[in-house]
Amino acid sequence: MKNKIPYNYICIEGNIGAGKTTFATKLAQQLDARLILEQFADNPFLPKFYDDAERYAFPLELSFMAERYRQLKSEVEAQNLFQPFTVSDYVFYKCLIFASVNLQEDEVKLYKSLFNIIYQNLPTPELILFFNCPTDKLLENIKKRGRDYEQQIPASYLDAVNEMYFEFFKHQDKSRVLILDTSKIDFVEDDATYNKICQLLEKQYEPGLHYVEL
Repeated sequence: MKNKIPYNYICIEGNIGAGKTTFATKLAQQLDARLILEQFADNPFLPKFYDDAERYAFPLELSFMAERYRQLKSEVEAQNLFQPFTVSDYVFYKCLIFASVNLQEDEVKLYKSLFNIIYQNLPTPELILFFNCPTDKLLENIKKRGRDYEQQIPASYLDAVNEMYFEFFKHQDKSRVLILDTSKIDFVEDDATYNKICQLLEKQYEPGLHYVEL
């Protein structure tokens, strides 16, 4: 499989609880690839945000953007002859997606001006695989993984995040974006389904948006 994937930098994306980290980790292990996982567990603003979103949204989004930039700048651009293939469980543009949902209008303008300065300095993923998961299933997955600060996330918040992802996808002309409906599939327990998803990554796609099926 490793030699069949025609891309060197792939991002696995999805809403909160869509399973992107699980899939990215399994794929990277299978391919002996460089794995980049979002570092959110140590962010001191995250649990505070869920308790008081209005107060902590801006420092939360700034801290996430700074950490994502640092991580991608150092790891994606690093030269590693033994691991030329990179898998990430996020795309940097998610900074602006979540900021647009969480921040006030004037804060979004300031945030976007900072974002645009550094966004152009990062490598663009060749392919983005987006797990399009219905909200009720996201809420079920969030409940299962049991992070205390996530348990009160409302369905309306997840709907707003999903809407912003698709707004972003409309304007993609460099990366190849694959939208996969995961409402009726289980790639965690079902190896056959996981392998079928991996086969999607072996195909050549033109830049832009593609709806794919198993």
